[in-house]
Amino acid sequence: MNRPYTELRTMFPILFRLGSLTIHAYGFFLILGTVVAGTLAVLKVRKEGLGIPFERVADLFFYSVLSAIVGSRALFVLINFDVYRENPLRIFKIWEGGLVFYGGLLLAVGVSIGYMRWYRLPAWKLLDIISPFLALGLFFGRIGCFFAGCCYGKETSLPWGVIFTDPNSLAQLGVPLHPTQLYDAANGLAIFLFLIWKEKRKAFDGQISLLFLFLYSATRFFIEMLRGDPRGFLFQGLISTSQGIGIILAIPSIFMLFYLSRRSRR
Repeated sequence: MNRPYTELRTMFPILFRLGSLTIHAYGFFLILGTVVAGTLAVLKVRKEGLGIPFERVADLFFYSVLSAIVGSRALFVLINFDVYRENPLRIFKIWEGGLVFYGGLLLAVGVSIGYMRWYRLPAWKLLDIISPFLALGLFFGRIGCFFAGCCYGKETSLPWGVIFTDPNSLAQLGVPLHPTQLYDAANGLAIFLFLIWKEKRKAFDGQISLLFLFLYSATRFFIEMLRGDPRGFLFQGLISTSQGIGIILAIPSIFMLFYLSRRSRR
């Protein structure tokens, strides 16, 4: 008896075409997630009444998004440098897929902290407000990955294995794969809901943003074990690049959570 695999003949890496204009699913969901998460974050900052001028919040959002796109693309290109060395113009075709979340996160956090220090904004408070919406944006982004077929999983015999058949898909075609894009989307949504619940009970500034870093790093580590796409490896293939970055982020996050928790009780 054949297993009831999900065969995605109707999954659209390209949503539609209007003449010479092609709307890619990946780019559409990336923009949708950015707009939704960014709008909610800006509204939340204003609602908290931190006394920050709106133009400062808007500028922070703009520079964060821009640096996130640049950083995530740069890390992807670095990991797959041999491919782009032969065709450098493909570096700019981000609508085809090819962003590494950690690259965007690291650059966006660095730029955001620099911006907040320059204008003397309350960094921990703002990072706590923004972090849940990063997880929400990740949810939308991974849905885009699923449509595009990037970030696909290893072959599986599980009944929810997904078979991609569209020739425009970036996934391996014709075999059942772990839907790792959906695993990561569900993970982002779960982290978002948990952080929204937790922020009403937070004990100190910085707790929500540090929890985001730790939770995502830890859960992403295990999801990476099911990934089947080429994405760079460290220590002779022992762990992926994203797993290595996750370890680097998770350890100091735990340390800072304990440190700030103890300091808040003094």
